[in-house]
Amino acid sequence: MTVQSGLGGKAALVTGGSRGIGAAVALRLAREGADVAITYVRNEEAAHEVVAKIEAAGVRGVALRADVADAAAVTGAVGRAADAFGRLDVLVNNAGLGVLAPVGDLTTADLDRVLAVNVRAVFLASRAAAARLARGGRIVSVGSALTRYAGGPGGTLYGMSKAALTGLTKVLAREVGDRGITVNVVSPGPVDTDMNPADGPFAEPQRAATALGRFGGAEEVAAMVAYLASDEAAYVTGAELVIDGGHSA
Repeated sequence: MTVQSGLGGKAALVTGGSRGIGAAVALRLAREGADVAITYVRNEEAAHEVVAKIEAAGVRGVALRADVADAAAVTGAVGRAADAFGRLDVLVNNAGLGVLAPVGDLTTADLDRVLAVNVRAVFLASRAAAARLARGGRIVSVGSALTRYAGGPGGTLYGMSKAALTGLTKVLAREVGDRGITVNVVSPGPVDTDMNPADGPFAEPQRAATALGRFGGAEEVAAMVAYLASDEAAYVTGAELVIDGGHSA
C-alpha cells in the first residue's frame, strides 16, 4: 500500500488500538505516513495483527501491553512510544470502558474502574504527552455523542465519564497552545464494532435514533481523527467534533 505524505515523518500513539475504532485510527494514521504505536491489554495476537498492517503501509508499528487503568502503565506507554520512534507528534486517547446499567445498580467498583479508564487515563496520558510532544503536536480524545443525547436510561456513568473529556480538552488546549499543540475531542454516535455491532440485539433503537438511519463505520471516525492530526487542522483546537449520523440532532 502506498504511503501518503500527510503525516510523513511523524509518530503517533493510539491507546486501545488493537480493535474497533482504535485499530481503524491506527491504520489510517499509518496510511497517512505516521509511525504508530498502539496499546492493548490482553489480546496480544490482535495487537500484532494491527502492527503487521501498520508495517504493510511502509511505516513502523509497535504494540505496547498497557492497562490504562494502571496509572504507571498509561504514563509509561507514552514514554515508551516516544522512545521507540525518537519523537511523539500525535496522541489519540481511544481506550475506553462502557458500563451501562440503571444508576441504582452501579457499584462503587464500577465507578472507580470507568473513571480510571475513561477519565484518569486520558488526563495522565495527555499530561505525559504534553511533556514529549513536538511543537505542533496533536492530542485527540475519543468521547461519545451520548453526552449530548442519551436516548435512554442506563448511561449515567458512561456519559459522565465522557463528558469530562470536553472540559479537559478545552482547558488543556489553552495550556499547550503556545507550542502550536492542538487538543480536541471526537464524539462518535453508534459505530459498528465488535463491542456494539450493527446487527446486535441493541442495534435497532440506536439506528432509529440517528438522522441517517444507520451505524457509522470505524473508518469514518478514523478519518476525522486523521484530519485533526494533520497540518490542515492546525487552527482547530479546544473543540468537540460530533460524528454521530445526526443522533444528537
